[in-house]
Amino acid sequence: MRIKMPSLLAPVAAVFAVAFLWSCESNFKEVQKINYSEFIPSGEADDFNLKYTDSGRIKSILKSPKMLDYAAVEFPFTEFPKGVDVTMFDNKGKKTYIHADYGVTFKGTDIIDLQRNVKISNETGQLMETEQLYFDQKNEWFFTEKKFKFTDPKGVSYGEGIDFSKDFKIVNSQRINGAIDEPNK
Repeated sequence: MRIKMPSLLAPVAAVFAVAFLWSCESNFKEVQKINYSEFIPSGEADDFNLKYTDSGRIKSILKSPKMLDYAAVEFPFTEFPKGVDVTMFDNKGKKTYIHADYGVTFKGTDIIDLQRNVKISNETGQLMETEQLYFDQKNEWFFTEKKFKFTDPKGVSYGEGIDFSKDFKIVNSQRINGAIDEPNK
């Protein structure tokens, strides 16, 4: 009995080809790992409590159960994944309270993004509630395009899109419904 060489080489070549392709898959995954950089914070703090002062006066107090600082990424930011509570003080010591279930501040922009269950209140009984709100730290100005509820001792209003000063003295709303009593002139 005579065995032809080409018919014997075909199964052997197929085995080698499968083994080669199998090893290429393993190498491909290793190559992918070379270009992969883990996205981990460069700093982390639990029960974070920061007091910001200017000219010897406390301007704000920020508290959070968890703070993650991503200073080493291309666009650095600080994240508060378990929520954030802020108390801001004006020049006369009046307070504005801010709560959000999540917050992130982007370095180099002075913008804070507050999300989920955002509530801002002050000592006069005004309360603004929404699901996302931005705060421009430089101009001390809040804004959102999301739906909101604004409660004031004079009434309640609902709308979509609002911007206002941190002390609620200037409020600009876009689409609003509800009633707020105007003071007698």
